[in-house]
This record gives sequence, structure tokens and C-alpha cells, in this order.
Amino acid sequence: MNETERHFNGVVVVCFIILQSDYHFEYTDCDVLGSRWRVAIPNKPETCTGLPDPVKGTHCTFSCNDGEFLDMRTQECQKCVAGTYSLGTGVAFDEWDTLPTGFISHGISINFGDTLTNCSNSTWIPKSDYIASNTDECTSTLSYAVSLKKPGSVSFQYFYPDNHMFFEFYVQNDQCQSTDSQRRWMKISESDWDYHYVQLSSGNNVLYWRTTGFSLAANTAKPVLLKNIAISGVSYTSECFHCKPGTYSDKPGAAHCIPCPANSYSNKGATACQPCEADKYSGIGSGTCLQRLPCKTTDYFYTHTTCDSSGQTQLMYKWIKPKICSETVEGAVKLPASGEMMACPPCNPGFFSSNTSTCEPCPHGFYSNGTECSECPAGTEPVVGFEYKWWNKMPSNMRSSVFSSEYSSTERSTGWEVAGEYIYTTPSNQDSDYMMLTLTVPGYSLPHSLSEGNERVQLSRITFVFETKCTADCKLYFMAGQNEWSNIVESWSGTMGKQSYSYLIKSNNTVSFTWGFQRTGIFSMKNEYSSDYAKIYSVHLTNVIGGVASECRQCALAAVDSDSACVPCPPGHYMLNGTGVCKSCPSNTIIRPEQPIGKQACIPCGPNTYSNEGRSACMSDCTLALHHKGEMLNYDFSPLANVIGFQSSPRFTSKGLQYFHHFSVALCGTENRALASCLENVTESKRDVKGYICQSTVVPSEVRGQSVVSSQPFSIGDSLIGVTTDFQFDDISSLEGNFPVESELPDVMFYYRSRETTQACKNGRSASIRLRCDPTVTLKNHVSLPSNCSEGTCDGCSFHFLWCSQYACPLCSERNIKEIVSACIQGIQRTTYVWQQPLRCTGGVSLPPQKISACVTLDLWLKFGVSIGTVAAILLITISCYFWKRTRKLQYKYSKLMMTAGDKECELPAADSCAIMEGEDAEDDLIYLSKKSFFTKIKSFSRERTSDGFDSVPLKSSAAQEMEMN
Repeated sequence: MNETERHFNGVVVVCFIILQSDYHFEYTDCDVLGSRWRVAIPNKPETCTGLPDPVKGTHCTFSCNDGEFLDMRTQECQKCVAGTYSLGTGVAFDEWDTLPTGFISHGISINFGDTLTNCSNSTWIPKSDYIASNTDECTSTLSYAVSLKKPGSVSFQYFYPDNHMFFEFYVQNDQCQSTDSQRRWMKISESDWDYHYVQLSSGNNVLYWRTTGFSLAANTAKPVLLKNIAISGVSYTSECFHCKPGTYSDKPGAAHCIPCPANSYSNKGATACQPCEADKYSGIGSGTCLQRLPCKTTDYFYTHTTCDSSGQTQLMYKWIKPKICSETVEGAVKLPASGEMMACPPCNPGFFSSNTSTCEPCPHGFYSNGTECSECPAGTEPVVGFEYKWWNKMPSNMRSSVFSSEYSSTERSTGWEVAGEYIYTTPSNQDSDYMMLTLTVPGYSLPHSLSEGNERVQLSRITFVFETKCTADCKLYFMAGQNEWSNIVESWSGTMGKQSYSYLIKSNNTVSFTWGFQRTGIFSMKNEYSSDYAKIYSVHLTNVIGGVASECRQCALAAVDSDSACVPCPPGHYMLNGTGVCKSCPSNTIIRPEQPIGKQACIPCGPNTYSNEGRSACMSDCTLALHHKGEMLNYDFSPLANVIGFQSSPRFTSKGLQYFHHFSVALCGTENRALASCLENVTESKRDVKGYICQSTVVPSEVRGQSVVSSQPFSIGDSLIGVTTDFQFDDISSLEGNFPVESELPDVMFYYRSRETTQACKNGRSASIRLRCDPTVTLKNHVSLPSNCSEGTCDGCSFHFLWCSQYACPLCSERNIKEIVSACIQGIQRTTYVWQQPLRCTGGVSLPPQKISACVTLDLWLKFGVSIGTVAAILLITISCYFWKRTRKLQYKYSKLMMTAGDKECELPAADSCAIMEGEDAEDDLIYLSKKSFFTKIKSFSRERTSDGFDSVPLKSSAAQEMEMN
């Protein structure tokens, strides 16, 4: 706006001239007819006059093509000049140096009861070419609001490698209606950046990208990456966007910019890329060039050529691509000379060497040890699969790659290279790169000799031998699933000696196996640890569709003749070695899930279990009978047979995220019982683990429209091995000290095993459930964990549980009933039956009904008793008097005998008579009656005894008696 002076009638008038740079044009909102007006908007508030008048604008449905923009002055579409681009009816966001205008990112704090976790710093982070999500347990949201004049769309590229992250994208319209809940959850990336496209309705739309991390282990989850967000349907674009650094457009009317090739760069809005100087380099789509460092021994690797007709191979050295070092600067190493001839390693088992010295697979029905193919003999079948132990050439179903989550370039190069006896990781440009090796198969098929109905038969098994050598915090991952970025099965940190690892495959959906090696988890543009490596010596995968055979095994025949086809033995039968004849196993045994050859294939079931109909597993019908202290105890655990779930005490991550270990248990039951199930609901794979006992990690959350998030499921027990009262069975020891016995009744132990092995549990996991009788517990899921092992296990392999319940008590019997008899009332007596206390039984027999019987009343019995007592007392007194009198007479006789003892010393006097003479009683009676009165006799009774303990009785000699008589 310029200021000028004009003179009118001697008056100086200051005028302001409005320039085009002082204002811009915009359209008004569309009316119901789709019409609008173009108006001029001043760039400065003080500019109020001199603006162009409003004019009728284009129709609201008007739009420009890709590579064009709407010139608001002419209201016509114009092509973008070179160095710029346009989507026509949309906007694009491909630069993420900062958060673009209109985008909002924030973290959602976690609130669990009294615990509040601050997540304000858990936001999406711009990183030049893309934007990365948070990696902690907080929920982070990236949003963008846009108003569409007509129906449009949104598209973006994303990389979502980790199933420990929740990643959802949804749209809310102006009625606050969101995207369908089933379509908002993003799929795990199969290998590289994925493309996502969603149609949008006209009107206001708010786009949401939301992530939540659930990595409960020590390692953080990998972030979700976003780039190239494009939105169409905005009706028009009034300007073109400049090409970002590292890209260019050399022609007018470009709809997108082209990335610069390697070793070149460009600035913002470039029409062409500039080559880097000789001593510098750059990757694809780079905005700058970097200085080349001197080449080192870690900048090249060695490999072998294919075998020639003479069975020779050449040792070749190659620079790592793209080459970023310089051979000409001081201190640089040179690439060693290639071409050294070496003998070719033999072919892998199942292959043979053709005339062209290449390894070809043996035809179906043949096998080989790597030299020549031989037909399987009659009565045998080929053991198909893949066994790689010689690495002269990368197998056709394996591929290697390099992925860098922090590097903008999508260029991929070789991460693993063959080296004869092993395959190893090549040095990388950045130590934080992932060196990926992926093996894919079409599926699995059991051989004819194995029954598909056997639940213990393994579908397939992969076994590999590996080794790592590290000077930093390197890590080797083994993943299995449907794609390259699948579930992490196992991982190893640091230097690991040469060792073997096996993984049991239970589903035909597991068709991809990936080994990922990362030298350090700390991002760095340097390659200080390029000498760290991982080696794989052999890989063996069984029962693969389209596989080759390294051996043949005996099989049962459909008929007697030798040309008959192989068939599985009937259930409960094993095959006699070398004959193809099936023979029945002893009763109550099952067949090994491996090849059932020889009597050793029969496995007896554990105590108090029985084999199922298919003789493939041991089971319990939830009943038990055992002897205890001379008594027979009968149990019925059927009320506990239904699947129950329980949780450990709450645990917290470093961010304060609360989580639990959830256990699901199916104690016992018949063959068609319901199995315990632990589901992984973080990703769309929905991996479900079933068995007797399983565990998963659950996090209370509402981010997915569900009450909990469940992840990391695994089996604790998929087979029942015994039911007993012993606290140790089959090398499984129950933690008796953690569950002290509180009653005389024994605890019943259920023992389980799982065939799934891990690095820590090389023999698989095991579990013991201790059932304890407690009549006061009516709940069916009252399960306790060991006090010193709050997660149910102290070593991660052996799990122990205490299950208290009234249904764990023995069945009630007659010995538990007590009889109570009432008094006889009015001739009626009642007999009542009650349980003996404390009650230690359940179910079983019922209490008998009250019994009523006739009886005699207590008054009659009392009278009869008193009468009988009186008669008995009289009789007793009479007998006592009689014997008292007899005793007095004997005392008298003895006294007379003693009176004569004084005549001669040491000589007994001659007794007048030792016996009672005839008539003597009468005489004595007469003496006493004639000489003593009644009162005199009474007085004699009360005389005192002498000191010798006898009564003092006056004696009379015979002479004295005669004198008295005279």
C-alpha cells in the first residue's frame, strides 16, 4: 500500500493505493444451492477501504486436477510450476521436521484408582520424513481436523511391526460418529510400509491416529511410523506445495515430487538433483551429502558363487551396498581379491547334484542324503520337510533384508549371506539396523502313518542351530506367524554359544519364520559394532507341503502285499519295527505323538487317569477313590470341571501401567470337555492358546471397546499326567512349604505338562494344582498362588496353585453321620441324624430322616429300679451280718489257741481241737447268752483296738472255765 498526495482546491489529500500483496481472496461458505462469493481479505486489520468488490465465485463442486491449483484472481485452474506439486482437490503432508499446522498430538494420562500416571510427554514425534508414535504404556493421539466440500478420502503409509502396540485409525464426522469399530484397527505390517485408504464424507471430519503400548517386558515396543498423509475433497487448492529436500519436480503440473537417486541431493523446491562430491555420499531421497569415511574390514563381506560343472565354487568379496566408504583416503583398506577356488559343499538332504552341478530336489517318493536320490522301499514312506545345513546358495524359499526403523530410506539390501557351512549377518551401515532373514512355506501335511485325529501329534517342528558374538547389547529375535513381522517367539541377548532351539508348530497359519538380528537398540549413524554377528548353521522344518525327504520311515500297510499304501495304525496300536504290522498297546496306555514304532511307543497313563478313546491322551473323569488311614475316601470334582479364570495380584510397569497375569484352568473332564483358553486380542491374528492350564497378560483398558487387553498367551499344561496325593510326581515337586496342611484330610494333586519349550524352559512347562477341602468356601474359583512366588511360579517353568473349595472334600458317607436319641416322652422316643462336626465332606449320602419309636416312660422304670435296689440292699446287709458272725467265731478259736502257747517256749501247745466240734456252736451261744446282757454286747462292739491292730478280747483258760462252772 503506497501513500500519495493530491491537491483539490488548495487542499492536500493523502490517498492510499491498495496493492495485490495487501490482501488475498477467499470464498464464503456455500449456501443451500451450492453458490458462494469470492471476497478480498486484508492481510492487515487497518486496511478497510479500497479492496476489490465481492464477485460471484465458482460452484462449490468445482475442483482442479492433480498438478493444478485454483488462481483466485482469475478463478481458473493453473498448472504448478516446476519444483512444486499439487493434489488438485487435496492437501499432502510429507515433511515432518516439525508438526504441521492443524495437527495436534497429546498423551492421555492413565488413572487406575489412586494411581495417576502423567502421560503429557507421550506424544507423536516428528522425524524429518515421518512421524513416530510413543513407545510407552501411555495412549498417544495424533489428530487433524478438515472440512470437505465434497466426499473425499484420506490415505497414508504406515509401518506397524510390533504386536505389543495398539494402533487404530478412525474418523469422526460432524455428528461425532466414528469409524466402524471393526475396521479401525490396523493390521500388522507384513514386511515394509503399508498403504491405508479411507473414504471421507463431505462436511467436518476429524482424523485420529492413536497408539497404546503394552510391552510389559524389559524391552520397549517398536514405534508406529506414519508418512505421506494425503487428504482429498477440499474442493480446491489455492497454491502449490514446494518439493521437500531430497525430491524434485522437473516439469510443470506435477502431482508429486520424485526422490533423488543415491549419491545426489536437492534443496526445497528443487527442479533437479545435484550430484554429491567424490568424497561424499547420500542415500535415496537425501537432502544432504555425508562425508565418506575410510573403508574398514567391516565394510565388505564374503560369499560363494554357484557351483560349476567341476564342483568348484569361488570365494567372492563384495562391498556392502550402498557403499558409503572410500578406498582412496589414508588408512583405508582395499577389497580382498576374489576368485579363490574351493570345493562345493554337498547338497542339502533331499536334494541331489545334477549334471550342471546345481542342487535339485528329489522327486516325490524318493530321498537322499545330499548325493543321489533313492526310492523309498516298500512299506516305508518319505519323511518330507526342509533341512538346510549347507549354505552355498540362498534357498529359494528364504530371503534376507535390512530394515532401519530410524532411517528414511526404504532401500533394502542383503542382511544375511551364505558362507558354506553357515549363513551369517553382514555388516550394516547403522548398528541399530535389523538384519532380517525370512523362511516361508505353503503349509503342512501329516504323513500317512500318523493319524490326524490324534491331538498329541505335532503338526510340524522347526529346529535350528545358531550362534551369536557381540560386544554391545545385541539381540537375536525368532518370530513365527503369517508374515515377516510376526509374533516374537523367543529372543537371545549378548554372546550365545552354539546351541539348538526347537519350536512346535500347532497351526497351518504359521507359515513364516523370521530371524532378526540387531547389534544395538540405541540409534546411531555409526557402525561401531559391525563385527558383531549371528550365524545359523542349520534349519530343519518337518511335514512341509512340497518338501523333500532325507529319509524314509516304516509305516503300516493297508493290506498284506508289499505294494499296499501306508496307513496309520488303529488307535492304541504300535507298529512292530521292520514289519509294518500293528499291535495293540496294553490297556490304559497312550501312543507317543512321534512315529509309533516299537512297544516303547506305548506310554502308561499316570495314577488315577485313563486313556481316551483315541488312545492319544490321558484323562480324568473328575472322580477319585483312595485309601486314607484305613478308610475309603471318594471324591467327585465335577462341580470344579468347568473352565474358571483367576488373576495374580496387580503389577505395575515403570510408567505405572497396571497389569495382571490371568490364568485359565480346565481341571478335568471327559474327551469332549471345554478347554481352557487364553486369547491374544492386541492384533488381528487373535492367537488362541488352549489346554488344561494357560496364562496371558491382561491390562485393564478401554482403548479397544473391551474391558481388558490380553497379550502374550502361552500354555502351562496341555496334558494331564497324574492325579495323586503325593507332593512329588514325575520330577514335578509341589511347593508344600508354601501351602501348609491344615487338616487331617490329604490334598489331592493334579499334575500337568506342556510340550511347548522355550529358552528358559528347555523341557517345557509344568503345573500342579493342589485341591484342598474347605467346607466354608462356596466359590468355585478360590485359587491361591504361592506366597513367595506371586506370579504362580518361581522359575518361570513350574507353576503351583492351591484351590480351596467345599467341592474338594470327599463325598459324605455313613461314617460322617452322628445319631442323637431323645428322651422318652409320653411313650414316644425320637432318633435324629446330624453331620459330625467339623464337617469334612460334601455331597454323597443324605442324612436319614428322623426316626420315631415307642418307649416306656421314666416313672415306671424308676419305681422298678427303687424296688430292686431296696431288695438288693436288704440282701447285702443280711449277707454281711452272717459273714461277720462267722469271723467272730474264728477269732475266738484263735484266741484260745494262743493262750496255751505260753506253757512251753518254742513249742506250740496242743490244741484242744482245731475244728468246731459238734454241738460247740450251741455251747458258745449259750455262754454268751447266759453271761452277757444286750448292752454288754453293744459295749464290746465299741472297744478300742490294740496297737497291733487286733481287738482286745479277754480270754479264759479251761481251768478258769471249770472253776467258774463249779
